[in-house]
Amino acid sequence: MSKPSLQSQSSMIARQLVIGGQVQGVGFRPYLYRLAEQYELTGWVENRQGAVVLQIEGEEKSVAAFLHALPNNQPPLADAHITSCDEVTGTGTSQFEIRESRTIGAGDIHLPPDHHLCDDCLSELADVNDRRYRYPFINCTQCGPRYTLIAALPYDRANTSMEHFPLCPSCRREYEDPADRRFHAEPIACPECGPQLEFYAGGESINSSEEALAKTVEQLRQGAIIAVKGVGGYHLLCDARNEKAIGRLRMRKPRPDKPLAVMFPAPLNAPLRAVEEELQIGEQEAEQLLDPARPIVLCRRRADSRLPYSIAPRLDEVGALLPYSPLHHLLLNDFNSPLIATSANLSGEPVIHDNREAQQRLAPIADGFLHHDRPILHPADDSIYRLIAGAMRPLRLGRGTAPLELELPFALTQPTLAVGGEMKNSITLGWGDRVVVPPHIGELNSVKGEQLFEQLITDLQQLYQVKPEVVVCDTHPGYTATRWAQASGLEVAEVLHHHAHASALYGEHLKCKDKDWLVFTWDGTGLGERGELWGGDALLGRPGQWQRFASLRPFRLPGGEQAGREPWRSALALCWESNRKWNNAPVYTGDQETELLRHAWQHHLNTPVSSSAGRLFDGAAALLGLCQQTSFEGQGPMWLESVAQKGGEPSPLPLERNENGLFISDWSPLLDRLLDNSLSVAERAGVFHATLAGVIVDQAEMARTEHNITTIGLCGGVFQNRLLTESTTEQLESRGFKVHLPLQLPCGDGGLSFGQIIEIGYKEP
Repeated sequence: MSKPSLQSQSSMIARQLVIGGQVQGVGFRPYLYRLAEQYELTGWVENRQGAVVLQIEGEEKSVAAFLHALPNNQPPLADAHITSCDEVTGTGTSQFEIRESRTIGAGDIHLPPDHHLCDDCLSELADVNDRRYRYPFINCTQCGPRYTLIAALPYDRANTSMEHFPLCPSCRREYEDPADRRFHAEPIACPECGPQLEFYAGGESINSSEEALAKTVEQLRQGAIIAVKGVGGYHLLCDARNEKAIGRLRMRKPRPDKPLAVMFPAPLNAPLRAVEEELQIGEQEAEQLLDPARPIVLCRRRADSRLPYSIAPRLDEVGALLPYSPLHHLLLNDFNSPLIATSANLSGEPVIHDNREAQQRLAPIADGFLHHDRPILHPADDSIYRLIAGAMRPLRLGRGTAPLELELPFALTQPTLAVGGEMKNSITLGWGDRVVVPPHIGELNSVKGEQLFEQLITDLQQLYQVKPEVVVCDTHPGYTATRWAQASGLEVAEVLHHHAHASALYGEHLKCKDKDWLVFTWDGTGLGERGELWGGDALLGRPGQWQRFASLRPFRLPGGEQAGREPWRSALALCWESNRKWNNAPVYTGDQETELLRHAWQHHLNTPVSSSAGRLFDGAAALLGLCQQTSFEGQGPMWLESVAQKGGEPSPLPLERNENGLFISDWSPLLDRLLDNSLSVAERAGVFHATLAGVIVDQAEMARTEHNITTIGLCGGVFQNRLLTESTTEQLESRGFKVHLPLQLPCGDGGLSFGQIIEIGYKEP
């Protein structure tokens, strides 16, 4: 935060400041009040359209001391900067006051994300003598829900979902007491005036919060599945050590293979003890688990872990998270054992956040429901992080990490809305030199997904008071987001899927001095320049100027999109393409159907050409007998990585320039190793990863030879694979390349919308 210079012509002066940045919902006005009292200054402070306006009056030395202290002692959750500091005429007021918020002038909106329960509130929650003892909605200025309950700014109680809970006299006194930690804490509540719990099962309700909690814990101990409403939506909870309960949850959801997250007890004196008993926690994982966002963190199992393998079949990692709300702390402390905490939704749909909808739509899954009556205005699923190549990297932005606000080193010429892709959808709103990425939406191929997508677009414009003039979308005409953009009535700009991937990564590293990069955009599929499917390509250049430099050898996918759900199709295509026989091929169709499928492949019927690295991973997983049909996206590659032996010996692959000047790496020699049954599955999986890392290094060396490129980017969903990414990064750096990976945004499709804005708006410094 900048420190303004002071020029005074008398001992008594007055200054008016406008302070922007993250100053709403973080206790900033109470902080200024206490600071003014400390230096015996008078004046006032008020919220105004996302910023804080402050006037201070007093002795020149005291004003100078105040301004010096202001940036250095701000609340932990604040991120403020002084945008102006003007000399004004004093009013002669005898006190400092917090004024009513006003909505005049242009908005400078900064929306705070939700935060975990702070230690002070956690101590009160456990203090039998405190009036909020075991109250499931305790919070203060430094913790609690924010984004999920804000209806509009300025951030006042009347503009939140707490407006229907009038403060009792005791809460009112705290709210108005400058010495109190809850001074102007907008979501303040207590058992007398705040939200309450309700347990519902079998047509009967329990409306006492304490009894509802007790009944929930009792049911969980008996092996029940309970839908519990949290901060951003519902979770489905069950005993994480109960194999039968986990099996019922998987059968009912249905979710036969996809990993389930586990929430661990986190007492104040030893918040990581329960996690450390089951999982390997390094320094970076521990720091991420304890981050105010309280995300899910992927951690390796301990050899002596008591968690059933059914939590994450065939994987050596478990998604762990700590309680972040007082309700979760109470549940985990009372249960005193880990709980499965998976998003409460129907397959492929967004997380459910409404009480009535939860009870109706989750009835086939949940044995009971723990509701509360604080409305969730903006749903937000849990964020997910994984340690890859020395840093914790987001796989999904959600509660606690979003809205993510980023500053650009250039200004957009028009307010712009980017609507992302079809899978793992996120949107981005940009104006001036700012962009905002709200929590991820998920898949748009359902009515509920499309509804949330449209609602979030409306909410984002209202919250930030920005009306876009341009909408950016993917070039794929069949995407829900693309169709919405075309029907929006706004000016439309289309961006190739993988150009958006490359620009998203470039946009995170705009301070890099090298203007031209080689970016590997490896994922499942995305529409290419001529209608073919890319997914294993290296792009040369910078935003707005990407050129396809290298690729994997293309092959035809039998059944098109169906190949993404049935890896055996990719395996067959690889063998057919290279005239090899898959002797151990599983039989999913009769001989006649297989011949018809091959006939369609030979005659190019519903067999789009693809260079996809993701489909190559799928094919390898199928050839090794790991995964023939999937129940969730990325299943084959995840299982392939998990089983792979580290340090495999790569198979050198040919790299040749085709008639269009594109360098092509031919994967066909690798099939001989994948089909070699004299090698173990682990050995062959290790060879596969090592070989693809070698492909990237070979293509990077060719770019250095031809274009003097020394900066490499790795993005796209394939680089969620830690083994591939770390092996590739290590080899590239040992050869003198600079390697960039995403840090703030997911490397997969969750970063596409940000990349779409960078692609059309980028201006060179």
